[in-house]
Amino acid sequence: FNAFSAGSHPKGHIDPTVLSLLKRTNYPTDGLRSKSWEEFAQPGAPELDFVFTVCDNAAGEVCPVWPGQPMTAHWGVPDPVGFDGTEVEKSAFTGEVMGMLNNRISIFCALPIRSLDRLSLQSRLDAIGKPNA
Repeated sequence: FNAFSAGSHPKGHIDPTVLSLLKRTNYPTDGLRSKSWEEFAQPGAPELDFVFTVCDNAAGEVCPVWPGQPMTAHWGVPDPVGFDGTEVEKSAFTGEVMGMLNNRISIFCALPIRSLDRLSLQSRLDAIGKPNA
C-alpha cells in the first residue's frame, strides 16, 4: 500500500507533538507536510483505492469526489491536536491515538481483500472503524 494523509481543514503545519512521536517511532518524516484532502481530487493526483476519515468532524463533511471511486470508511479517533493538557499528557495521548490507528491499519492489512466482494469488503472496512475493533 502507498498511504497518504490530508485533512479537510489543514493547519498549515504538522503538530510538533505528532511530528516528535513519528520520529521517535522511526516513521519516515521527510517530505511530510500539512495538506488539504482537495489535493487528492485534482487531475494528476494519485488514484486511491481506499479513503479513511479519522476525524469525527470530517465524517460529517462532504468529501471531495475522489478519482477512481475508492472505497471509503470512517475510523474515528480522538484528535490529539485538540487535546488539552501538559506536554507529557499530550504526548501520551498522541501515542494512544497512534496505537488505535496502528491497530486498525493492522486489521485492514490482514483482510483477504482479493477474495472479498465489494459489499463484504465495505462491511469489514466499516467494522474496523467501530469502537473495540
